[in-house]
Amino acid sequence: MTADVMERPDTSAADEERVFVTLTVADQLCGVPVLAVRDILGEQAITRIPLAPNEIAGSLNLRGRIVTAIDLRQRLHLPPTPPGTPRMSVVAEQGGELYALLVDQVSEVMSLKASAFERNPPTLPPAWAQFSTGIYRLDNRLLVVLDVGKLLALGDGG
Repeated sequence: MTADVMERPDTSAADEERVFVTLTVADQLCGVPVLAVRDILGEQAITRIPLAPNEIAGSLNLRGRIVTAIDLRQRLHLPPTPPGTPRMSVVAEQGGELYALLVDQVSEVMSLKASAFERNPPTLPPAWAQFSTGIYRLDNRLLVVLDVGKLLALGDGG
């Protein structure tokens, strides 16, 4: 029994689960670490901010707090959402400020083995690769793990 206990720390790192909120942007399945997510919102009224960059969709009010809404399609250099298509918001906090990442759809919370995580493949488009920490190959889809910190660093390229 003592030998089993000594070996477990080595195997536990490979068996470690990582938990993600899964979402869709332009038919691409993405994951955001669940600990980075403060809230998930349905369609919200967004007020445009004059002279803001295109990737800033505007601001919204979340229980009395002003939240900057970032259009993930713009941030990832993708075509805009068709007019009239409802979008959801994944709210994250950075530097004490709240940000809403506008996505096409939020799906589910998914636990994946850390050992199945892979680096970005060379075929991942550069616009995705700069905001991704890596991927998971699921049964019939690729899950791109997004780096929330990089998505919210608006002054740094992109």
